[in-house]
Amino acid sequence: MHWRKFDGTRIDLPIVEAVERTIIREREQGHRLKVCIGTDSQVRGDAVELATVIVFVREKKGGFMYICNSRENRRMTLRERMIFEVSKSIEIAYALCDLLDRYDVELEVHADINTDPHFQSNTALKEAMGYILSMGFVFKAKPDAFASSACADKVV
Repeated sequence: MHWRKFDGTRIDLPIVEAVERTIIREREQGHRLKVCIGTDSQVRGDAVELATVIVFVREKKGGFMYICNSRENRRMTLRERMIFEVSKSIEIAYALCDLLDRYDVELEVHADINTDPHFQSNTALKEAMGYILSMGFVFKAKPDAFASSACADKVV
């Protein structure tokens, strides 16, 4: 996995180490952080392009994100793609959860799934919510899932 900052700067450290250094730096600057993780995808031909983001929200001071783009060279149903997005987010949340607990940083996993049953993505809502909650993470869906529906959406 190759991570980068929003400005394109490559993150060469393992992501857990990069996040730890970020938490330490932000704390030294007096910021209180919350981390939100989300993934969004776009179908392009026979492939699915994805962006997973780690959003660092500074309490009352804005935020920034780290981005990892990937590609799956296979077709998926909408429901399968929604759950695949959630699995990518959970993979990162799981890798970071011990670190975030150690530094007492709140963690949310955001799913780009609409809570309104009139939208197609809603077919995966219960499954995604159960998946995220069963892993012990805080779950957010649209319209509260900005990490996936706004941040990752812009970089996929």
